[in-house]
Amino acid sequence: MIRSIEESPLYPIINPRSIAFFGASNNFLRMGSMMLSSVQALGYEGKIYPVHTKEKEVRGLPAYAAVADLPEAPDLAIIVLPTDIVCQTLEDCGKKGIRRAIVVSGGFREAGPEGVERQKQLTAVARRYGIRFLGPNCLGIANPYRKLNPTTITAEGDPGFVGLASQSGSFITQMFNYLHRQGLGFSAAVSVGNEANLDIVDCLEYLGACPYTKVITLYIEGITRGKAFVEAARAITPHKPIVALYVGGSEAGRKAGLSHTGSLSGPNEIYDGIFRQCGILRAQTLAEMFDYALALGTLPKPAGNRVVIQTHSGGPGATAADACGRAGLTLPALSADTVEKLKPMIPKTASTANPLDLTYSLNSSENFYNIPDILLGEKNADVLLAYILSPGIFVDRVLREMGVPEEAIPAERERLLAQHAAEFASLRELHPDKPVVGFTYRSLQEKMVRSLLDRGVPVFPDPERAARAIAALLQYHRGRDKAAAGKRR
Repeated sequence: MIRSIEESPLYPIINPRSIAFFGASNNFLRMGSMMLSSVQALGYEGKIYPVHTKEKEVRGLPAYAAVADLPEAPDLAIIVLPTDIVCQTLEDCGKKGIRRAIVVSGGFREAGPEGVERQKQLTAVARRYGIRFLGPNCLGIANPYRKLNPTTITAEGDPGFVGLASQSGSFITQMFNYLHRQGLGFSAAVSVGNEANLDIVDCLEYLGACPYTKVITLYIEGITRGKAFVEAARAITPHKPIVALYVGGSEAGRKAGLSHTGSLSGPNEIYDGIFRQCGILRAQTLAEMFDYALALGTLPKPAGNRVVIQTHSGGPGATAADACGRAGLTLPALSADTVEKLKPMIPKTASTANPLDLTYSLNSSENFYNIPDILLGEKNADVLLAYILSPGIFVDRVLREMGVPEEAIPAERERLLAQHAAEFASLRELHPDKPVVGFTYRSLQEKMVRSLLDRGVPVFPDPERAARAIAALLQYHRGRDKAAAGKRR
């Protein structure tokens, strides 16, 4: 394991001060042009040197006819060129003194016997000049904290705490919008492609040392350095959770991985065993992987699996209770002390069982602060799961009935919903040892829900996903505690 992040061979690739860009032109339909456009759009502050044999200027930047003409040896070369000139280009980079590269170009191991031979030539060139590179057949990296996104799709949202190492290039670029909508963001994302030089183990070590990464996520089609993977993961999971999505366990997944990156996969049972040994949580879907990451990166360690549910309606409460039961969570009865505290605040139609069903009640601070505050104080509960229902259209109707002028309603609605979200989010400070989790059937982009997500309160689009995420949170901490106890013995 590396002792500091700067020791990682990936550090200059993910944190370059200067980049030589091969394959970008003034034809925006070219993949390299799209990638350079993404770099410029995010506001990368380092130096960019486009290399083009004909054009004198590329996307407003001075271009150089050959890498030998560059005024310095950049930290990184990004190569998006036809396959048959990639090896020579990497050799030219080596002669210039460039020691890090991202080879985006495909047509190597994944393309059959001829491609395998080409990849051997590529690795030989890299070995000759001491070059470490990602790829080939990858999309490279994204580092929002460095305002660096050399992928095909413009980055969205703020930097976050999710580190991703992926054997699929598209996930590191197509996930920007998905993560932002879920209240998440990348700390760093790495596409390894064919892993000819740097692989998923190197990514694990980098993300394990990355100060911005709270949770590591892995998209895996096959692991080649099994022993090194296990050693790296075992060193990381005691202090940072890892969630993996493995897709090579089925016959269809195995064939797709082989044609995609040339990865050789194995049976599900083997990977399940590897992940258990390492303390890695296995997700079954991409959505589940990031759900787990959201919970693990925002919630404290729960004392146990006892959940109290707050709902405004019987149906959502019942489905949440069922989801919790199927996820191995329990729903304790509310204590007499808690019921007594709740009585003055809830309507007579409300149920004081668990789930606590408020039925109809006004959208006041009591709903968004006092009631959940009491539930979080429940001695028999470890987690609060709250149904978030506060549509802006309902608030508009109330304000209109109260006589608020039509032109003033939008601003007043925004103020009220932001206030309720702030009050609800502040409960985490009063109860720092109890996870506060939300679910909703409304859009995650509605003001109330979006405000909670932006304040670090996880809200899931249904109770089933919320329950599975809570269960994953418990699984990680129980596994970590068990491993720590074993070391003490």
